[in-house]
Amino acid sequence: MTENNYPDYDSTSYHLNVRGSKVLPNSGSRSSIQSSPYTLFLESGQGKQIVDVDGRQLLDFNNNFTSLIHGHCHPAIVEAAREQISKGSAFSFGSEIEIRLAELLCQRVKGFEQIRFMNSGTEAVMNGIKAARAYTGRAKIAKCENSYHGSYAAAETSLAVEPTDLSIQDPISKAYSAGTPQGVLDDVVIIPFNDVENSRRILDEQGPMLAGILFDPFGAGMGRVAPSQAFINLLAEMRDTHGLLLISDEVIAFRANYDGCMSQFNVPADLTCLGKIIGGGFPVGAVAGSRDIMAVFESTDKKARLPHGGTFNANPVTMAAGYAAMEMMTPEEFQRINALGQAFRGAITNVITQLNVQANVLGQASVFAIDIVDPVAGSLPTGRGAMRQIEGIDAAFINAGYFLSPGLHGSLSTAMDENDIEPFCDTLKTILQAL
Repeated sequence: MTENNYPDYDSTSYHLNVRGSKVLPNSGSRSSIQSSPYTLFLESGQGKQIVDVDGRQLLDFNNNFTSLIHGHCHPAIVEAAREQISKGSAFSFGSEIEIRLAELLCQRVKGFEQIRFMNSGTEAVMNGIKAARAYTGRAKIAKCENSYHGSYAAAETSLAVEPTDLSIQDPISKAYSAGTPQGVLDDVVIIPFNDVENSRRILDEQGPMLAGILFDPFGAGMGRVAPSQAFINLLAEMRDTHGLLLISDEVIAFRANYDGCMSQFNVPADLTCLGKIIGGGFPVGAVAGSRDIMAVFESTDKKARLPHGGTFNANPVTMAAGYAAMEMMTPEEFQRINALGQAFRGAITNVITQLNVQANVLGQASVFAIDIVDPVAGSLPTGRGAMRQIEGIDAAFINAGYFLSPGLHGSLSTAMDENDIEPFCDTLKTILQAL
């Protein structure tokens, strides 16, 4: 294990950042993994532990941004992928394992009659939006301000913006990426997250033109703040009133329950976008819904209403790994890992209380998050704004042997158990006292 603290400008990770910057923007291909002053490079991962190229061992609370629900290199998933690779890694033909994974998922979730696989959560959201448009014949969609739904231009509208002062005006569509066409922004209606009164007014006005409402039932910031039952009920009411579709983004949220996230609200979605955990650590995305709506993908003697190709769609290695991963996620295992999440949140709350730190302990199911309150600006409990954290806290956790997602967000894996709670909380207490 390395004795060098992060940051260390003699480290292999730092020199790989310098080397990579010559051929890769920001030394890599994912904006989400960039960190200051430089990004760590990993050598390996096993279970709940990762090891960087300098030999530093970390307990991984990121788990590839919630996707590795079984942690790293679970033997059953490795064996499933290895067996499939030995038979072939990609075909321009069908494979039985695609049907098996589809059957497993459709048997679990009420409303999943058919499913279509692709390669990322972004693709899933993109095709969910396109399916709603193809089915309804309408162009506009609605989404919550500052809600993240991947890198599709329509889905990322009004992401990372200052929360709108609703006493002055309604939220407006704002570009996230430079060069986003105005026509894209014109077809996106923005509503305030968890605000029933203002959202109702906006949706009633725009409803007849909306193909669907895109929303994340896990809530803001990877599950930091859940939507209220009243807010979800409003979306369902708008569906019934205006004939639009509810597009549930469960790319992250599907880890909430055995039968998905929307089951806890007793409100079925029309289309559900999936990704992350259903791929067993391999690239994956999917759209699921009723047979009637999913028929937009079908082509017989004429072109489908929504043509959908993809060289690696339903890649058999992903399907095999995904089947192995999801088969192990029994109702009992969901209950265990969700209870573990509750135990973490309770223990973290005790630390915060003992130290009299102004902070909110957020999260649900198998995720937790710590929102350190800015004494000047305050916190943003609705999750609509950027998280404010203590300077140096990320590096402190790395040097203590823990890796968390930005904003002190922790995503649990089945490789973890109750024995991980006390050491983490002891570390948290030491870091907060020092900083």
